[in-house]
Amino acid sequence: MIQIAVMGHGVVGSGVTEILLNHTESIAKKVKEEIYIKKVLDLREFPDSPIADRFTKDFNEIVSDDEISVVVEVMGGLKPAYDFVKQCLESGKSVVTSNKELVAAKGAELLAIAEEKNVNFLFEASVGGAIPIIRPLHQCLAANDIEKINGILNGTTNFILNKMINDNMSFEDALKLAQDKGYAERNPAADIEGHDACRKICILASLVYGTHVYPESVHTEGITKVSLKDVEYARAWGGAVKLIASARKNGDKQEIITAPMFVSSDCQLSNVDGVYNELLVRGDSSGTIGFYGRGAGKLPTASAVVADVMDCVLHKDERRNIMWKDGSGENVLPYEGYVNAMYVLAEADDTDAALAKANEIFGECEKITRPGADAREAAFITGELSYSDFTAKCAEFAKYAEVQSTIRIAKI
Repeated sequence: MIQIAVMGHGVVGSGVTEILLNHTESIAKKVKEEIYIKKVLDLREFPDSPIADRFTKDFNEIVSDDEISVVVEVMGGLKPAYDFVKQCLESGKSVVTSNKELVAAKGAELLAIAEEKNVNFLFEASVGGAIPIIRPLHQCLAANDIEKINGILNGTTNFILNKMINDNMSFEDALKLAQDKGYAERNPAADIEGHDACRKICILASLVYGTHVYPESVHTEGITKVSLKDVEYARAWGGAVKLIASARKNGDKQEIITAPMFVSSDCQLSNVDGVYNELLVRGDSSGTIGFYGRGAGKLPTASAVVADVMDCVLHKDERRNIMWKDGSGENVLPYEGYVNAMYVLAEADDTDAALAKANEIFGECEKITRPGADAREAAFITGELSYSDFTAKCAEFAKYAEVQSTIRIAKI
């Protein structure tokens, strides 16, 4: 019998205990051991739980119990999760987590402790919920040089954008609907400002490129400034607006960014609907491979957590060789040098003159129009140029027209 503890009994934590209790026999057959939940840590009371007698409010009852060999952390955030996970690893316990904030901020340090103590620190559920991506990148695609990763890694923002695209909803109305449906938190900043997707691309980039990528090193923009006009211009251009998290090799460093982008309808990411996630990974030998599914939710995320627990049980006498070194931030190139074509929406009294100036300043541009556009709207797509070059030219163009929106054109 393998005894485990679960820290946190919220949405994901309750899903973990539910799966382990409802699938005890089938899981035991697969790992050749019964997995027994000995302790559940939470400050709240759960008198109706079938394991109510195993709840504790004292973390020391977990970390000091030598019979507990695997600990699940599903509390979220950094405090107290980081201290608790670190202590569990240092005490020789394997840890499984779904906490992308923890892995993105402290992954290199916690992996180093796990290596030193010959235990596992696994985090499949931290990116993409039930979508398998950590193991495929670490194992199935290990022979590849990963050239680039592009994906929709946040279901909340994808739901909001889809409501804007398909139902002509304003951002504010779509956000409220997402909150009413439970897809967005009461404080939705981590999702709509892009931080959640940024943390996930940081974890993936750390894994495939071998050096820790801190979120502070990655330029991140959310979707709060995307308007219905932008959505309609994206459709007129031949695509859709999506929040894209992207990482690509550039020499011995990486270009990593999270931002709204126009995605061409030729790319399958443009058609990802609702709260679903999709990730496209290009290896030098494999070509492009897609990973698609629900990126969040109680049981989808919990299933990935339980799979990691099972992996820990199967490898209780050896550790999985998931590892990357710490990073200083110098491994990520400054975003001002990233090259993209850009969408620009401006307003001017004389739109023909404004578009002529755009061609003069940016080089030849592609004019785009949308049904029902205001007579003062001038929208166009520039050629490819560095972001620093674009911002300088945009400042010059702003002398002749009032710039309303600028959005990158995705290179996928």
